[in-house]
Amino acid sequence: MVKKVHRKNFMQTSHLKTIAPVLIALTSLASLDATAEPALTIYNQGFAVVRDAVPLDLKSGVNEVRFANATAHLEPDSVILRDPSGTRTLQILEQNYRNDQVSQALLLSLNEGKTIDFQNERMKDNTIAREIIPGKIIRSGYVTRGSETQPIIEVNGKLQFTLPGEPLFPSLGDNTILQPTLNWILRADKPGKLKAEVSYVTEGFTWKSDYNLVAPAKGDTVDLIGWITMDNQSGKTFENAKIKLMAGDVSKIQPQRNRNEMRMYAAKAMVADEIQSTVSEKSFDEFHLYTLARATTLRDRETKQVEFARAESVKAPAVYIYDGAEGSGFYGGRNNDPGYGTQSNKKVWVYREFVNSDTNKLGIALPKGKLRFYRRGDDGQLEFTGENEIDHTPRNETIRVKTGNSFDLVGERKPTDFKTDQSDKWMTETFEIKLRNYKKEAVEIRVAEHLYRWKNWNITAKSDEFKKTDGQTIEFRVPVKPDKEKTITYTVHYSW
Repeated sequence: MVKKVHRKNFMQTSHLKTIAPVLIALTSLASLDATAEPALTIYNQGFAVVRDAVPLDLKSGVNEVRFANATAHLEPDSVILRDPSGTRTLQILEQNYRNDQVSQALLLSLNEGKTIDFQNERMKDNTIAREIIPGKIIRSGYVTRGSETQPIIEVNGKLQFTLPGEPLFPSLGDNTILQPTLNWILRADKPGKLKAEVSYVTEGFTWKSDYNLVAPAKGDTVDLIGWITMDNQSGKTFENAKIKLMAGDVSKIQPQRNRNEMRMYAAKAMVADEIQSTVSEKSFDEFHLYTLARATTLRDRETKQVEFARAESVKAPAVYIYDGAEGSGFYGGRNNDPGYGTQSNKKVWVYREFVNSDTNKLGIALPKGKLRFYRRGDDGQLEFTGENEIDHTPRNETIRVKTGNSFDLVGERKPTDFKTDQSDKWMTETFEIKLRNYKKEAVEIRVAEHLYRWKNWNITAKSDEFKKTDGQTIEFRVPVKPDKEKTITYTVHYSW
């Protein structure tokens, strides 16, 4: 059966009126919206520690308290409620966390098996006509913390997998919540007002760092600007929040397998001292803690960027590396295959290298992130010249990142001799490496050679000096003049 409804009557019966009892119910208990600035410590592994103020007006003995200011991804067993002044004792007798926020799908599920009205619109005589269609909710499609399925509605004795219109729900009960809520039953040692603090671990937060490095038209210096990007998907907006960012290898902790260990690190952040400088940084436990000096608003489903590092004229020269036998390496066993390692990679890799030190205008702990390199052209415009990522880098460490392959530098590598004698247990191999420079200026190319045949080796002949970089690798540093070719050779002798 379809009932016609006049526009005026519909407005008078609007389902906006159905939330009024809930709003009254929320204020019937202690109203606990925090008035002080909240605080966040965000980890770059997808979670955060939240600290919020909770104004309480308690009576002596048992109190029922509702805190409707939590995130949608709160971990209930991480909640800590305390008097920060230490003058009052609060004992939580019972805690309940509700996150079944009011939504159309939830209200459909609450009315499963019942018949409700659905409002539909259609065109009639060039005007919009509204009608009310009664429908029985056979299946709502709502799944708690899961993927919703199609609803099933019975209309005029027939089933359909779509809603026949906009559902008009009856009034909500007092037990329905509008936002994630903590309900506590507390025992207080004495009556009175108190500004308590609630701390908890929540998912739904991430942060990362990005670095833009701009080089002038000529030269090996760069200006560095570091950005912090924060993302809030927690279901809650934080107004004027004090924000800290924790950097470190907390990713070794698997939250699904060992949440207690993760909370141990997070609990340390709950009691960390405040940092008072302009985006400052300090060591904290085995990590590094960054603090934004000014409070900022981080809205739900918002991505926010804040500059946290700036340095000018950082020395970051280009480093050219030729690895002609890329991928060949010593894997613990003797290799007698004459053809192994003879492939010739012709690309010369381009790296940018700089020291994270005070003398190089830096000297701060740099959290992991992406480095983007730009160079200013003769016309003053910036051009992108490559990017890569760095890991967490302490001060005074050297950073080397690959930005691409050189267009004007070419390498060529080939074996020229191979001898082996199984009875005498030895092997010799000779290589020729050619480097060509089509640039207008001279460059130094670092040639990496992997001694992959066996762990016991000796260089018996060489055209240029080299240095040993590890147990199975040597490196030649070869200057090559403009429009010239340079050839280097060496012979290695293996014995076992």
